[in-house]
Amino acid sequence: MMNASRIRALAAILLMVSWGDSMAWTQSSIDATHPRAKDRARVALAHALPKLDGARLKASVVEVHYGRGESSPPHSHPCSVVGYVVEGAIRTQVKGEPEAIYKAGQAFYEAPNGIHAVSANASQTEPATFIAYFVCDHDTPLSINVPERKFAKEPSR
Repeated sequence: MMNASRIRALAAILLMVSWGDSMAWTQSSIDATHPRAKDRARVALAHALPKLDGARLKASVVEVHYGRGESSPPHSHPCSVVGYVVEGAIRTQVKGEPEAIYKAGQAFYEAPNGIHAVSANASQTEPATFIAYFVCDHDTPLSINVPERKFAKEPSR
């Protein structure tokens, strides 16, 4: 069963991605319409998506839990992913990008087919949870394991 904070986080992700640029929400437009709305809603992330076949769009929402110090093996996502950290902190790195840590209340974007070399709980003492919102335009597994040689650093020349 989901607690109230997870339901709010999931609702925020669904609203954010579903409405996207078509709603063109900004903090000032929220404030102008409803003076107290800024206490109830905030844009956690806005990011353009790659060109998609609108005839076959599918959204999937996955809740990911990491225990203390847990991580996932290297993998890739064939679809765009928006992540929202609900609890704790997540350590992540996609090949070619710097490693980052996202804390509860922060969101991140992953482009399709990036090699996710690091996906882990940033803490050795506390659990972490995030919601992964996938936007796909074709039938595909949401996550694909990647052999270690695909993300290893290139040798120095």
